[in-house]
Amino acid sequence: MVAQGTTSLERKKTTVQPVHSGDRLMVDLRDPWIAAFLAWLFPGLGHFYQRRYAKAILFCVTILGIFVWGLYLGGSRELGWGRVVYFSMRPGDRRYPFFCQMWVGLPVLPALIQAARVNAGKEPLWHYFMAPPILGPDRADPQDLYPPFTLDTLHKRLHRYFDLGSIYTMIAGLLNILVIYDAFGGPVWTEDQARGEDEDSETE
Repeated sequence: MVAQGTTSLERKKTTVQPVHSGDRLMVDLRDPWIAAFLAWLFPGLGHFYQRRYAKAILFCVTILGIFVWGLYLGGSRELGWGRVVYFSMRPGDRRYPFFCQMWVGLPVLPALIQAARVNAGKEPLWHYFMAPPILGPDRADPQDLYPPFTLDTLHKRLHRYFDLGSIYTMIAGLLNILVIYDAFGGPVWTEDQARGEDEDSETE
């Protein structure tokens, strides 16, 4: 039973009324701001913090699975893996899809590290994993297993898979926005459930 002094909004955030049961299932969202931050930091981590373990596993496996599949499509052994996820705001190469991909959280951190190294004039790490392409003509060295190709070369070598990999990784990031919202706001209420809670509050 919810305390009489608790507001209707607070009850909606912490109580779920199952469809097939008259009992109330209490859901402790803990600190919603921390939960939302953790959900952005790593998919499912916010729900794990809230002890909503089933959702945590579901979101983690689903979103990371989509993201990793996009990384696989958008790379190769010759070109380097994960070439569809990189950060660049250089003239002639403004990577706007990254602002969708970034919502996956820590998995895109290598892209920021690689961008910082390239902007500082340093060679990218990890065989160009998530590294931005070079600007200007290719400088492929036959002795280099992972030459830093241009964006045009990546499109030509990967064909449609560059766009497919970009779309998959963008979808993963956008889906995690919904996960962040769920961690912050809690389960969605139907009109019947909300009406039932309001009627209970009037009778208490």
